[in-house]
Amino acid sequence: MLFCNSCEKPNSRNNLYRTDQREKEIISWFEQIQLPNGLMPSVENGTVISLYDNALAALVYIENEDLASAEQIFDFFDNKVDQELTQGVGGFSQFRNPMGVPGNHRWMGDNAWLLIAINHYHARTGSKKYQHMADEIEKWLLALQDADGGLFAGYDAQSKLLNYKVTEGMIDAFSAIPGYTPAHSMLLKFLKTDRWSATNQSLISWPDNPKYLYALDLHPWSYLIFKDFPRETLNAADRYINTQQSASGTAVTGYCFDEDKDAVWLEGTAQMCLALGRAGLNAQKDFYLKQIDSTYQRSAILANAGGFSYATNRGTGYGADLLWEGADTKPCVSSAAWYLFAKWNFNPFEAGRGKDIPAIDRFW
Repeated sequence: MLFCNSCEKPNSRNNLYRTDQREKEIISWFEQIQLPNGLMPSVENGTVISLYDNALAALVYIENEDLASAEQIFDFFDNKVDQELTQGVGGFSQFRNPMGVPGNHRWMGDNAWLLIAINHYHARTGSKKYQHMADEIEKWLLALQDADGGLFAGYDAQSKLLNYKVTEGMIDAFSAIPGYTPAHSMLLKFLKTDRWSATNQSLISWPDNPKYLYALDLHPWSYLIFKDFPRETLNAADRYINTQQSASGTAVTGYCFDEDKDAVWLEGTAQMCLALGRAGLNAQKDFYLKQIDSTYQRSAILANAGGFSYATNRGTGYGADLLWEGADTKPCVSSAAWYLFAKWNFNPFEAGRGKDIPAIDRFW
């Protein structure tokens, strides 16, 4: 579905073409949890505002032709460009409270996701309303590039550089930064040298820790970001498949964050559903979508609304740390957003896929 430049563009809650009842309830949930300042709490009735989750919500709104709600999110951050994005070490804070007060941890990947959402808004509407903000985020991301081509992870709450490199965030930035520049070429060379397993046809997450060498999201995201990426990377994600009981007692099969297989990560499983569908593996996509569907929760406090928890159970996330309390019981933005993306066959990285990557730079 594309907007017609010669037609009136919908700019408010015009989602009547969505006929699936579950989708309607999820969209209603998004609409009802959005705060007056435009921000989206990460979970129902939550007090944590995530930059990544707000970028996902903006993408949901844009795809649902609800530009007004997407613009509320963008406007909040656009009004913080001079106060936050370009001040001190720069970048938007990864987390903030519902009043919008930042926690000051500036995470590279979350900023890249906001740029991805802005790029999609501009591509879909033909507008350049948020171009200044987009340009400043791009500058900040590029300033994190090391001499070896990799990007540092960002800055901690005390404005100290996080001088390690996160594969997930780097491929987000690759997609978010427009065009194909020398910075993109350098980044691909770093990924080839430091983060690529030719044997598994997969990107590596934590090279120095064999127990957590791989992470689930790198499989669907790399497949969705890079043109002609090997489908084998999706097959390699079988290493995370496990079955757990959801909070309601339903047995659910899906993908864990990593190879310890102590939880089904519903957001990540939805990411896999989208990638599997894009790869033509529709039987697998349908199977895992039904598994996610079995965990659906109607809101206990909002009318005609619902969503999905972050995970089926409170196991560990990526690494050994236990998921937060409520990760298995409260509807959350990220799981709901990726479920909708999978249902709609919408690739949020689409605006960044048109890069003319020379064959010599491709490591896959």
